[in-house]
Amino acid sequence: MTKLADAQEETLKKLADAVLSFDSAAAADAARAAIALNVDPVKAIEEGLAKGLREIGDRFERGELYLPHLILGAEAVEAAVKILEGHMRKDQLEATSRGTVVIGTVEGDMHDLGLRIVASMLRANGFKVYDLGYNTKSLDFIEKAKEVDADIIAASSLMTTTMPFMKDLIEALEAAGLRARFKVLVGGGPVTREWARSIGADGYGRDATEAVKVAKELIARGRNE
Repeated sequence: MTKLADAQEETLKKLADAVLSFDSAAAADAARAAIALNVDPVKAIEEGLAKGLREIGDRFERGELYLPHLILGAEAVEAAVKILEGHMRKDQLEATSRGTVVIGTVEGDMHDLGLRIVASMLRANGFKVYDLGYNTKSLDFIEKAKEVDADIIAASSLMTTTMPFMKDLIEALEAAGLRARFKVLVGGGPVTREWARSIGADGYGRDATEAVKVAKELIARGRNE
């Protein structure tokens, strides 16, 4: 390998290591180094950042890491992606975007920690994400989804008392004649797979890792329909 190729490979490793170290500043520095070394930004994301994030996800599933680690790892990825995206061609940005997600915690629910984790993980995995935050009314989900031509509406609930607003969201989509246009993904502490099925949601994510996996499946299914 040439010196340039060696330096490029080392930078890809630094990107992955920065994510594994939960170090946003190091991830941003490695992203700038990748640009300086003419590393393809898509390659930097896929062979550097995503590699580190996948390892964090695997460790989380094995019980070796916890939710704070997921947040910090995803934030490190975001810090680097913001820099890399500025150097990507329009066609590259479109190619790396898996789909568009409007996400929020349902009306009456003031919790957004889990929401932030899922939003960060989705962005780190190539989705364009519009985060509406907490206490989001059903009509606000729908209006934003229409505005940005979303593929998925992702609704979170952290309290049993606010779970019915997920059903309200789906009923509002049906009433507006938009149910077939958007896939609905639900999740949150008290939400179960059975609840998701009972209200007619298209997918359920037990945690951030599963939410990303299901979102990818929903996009793939939508393109095959």
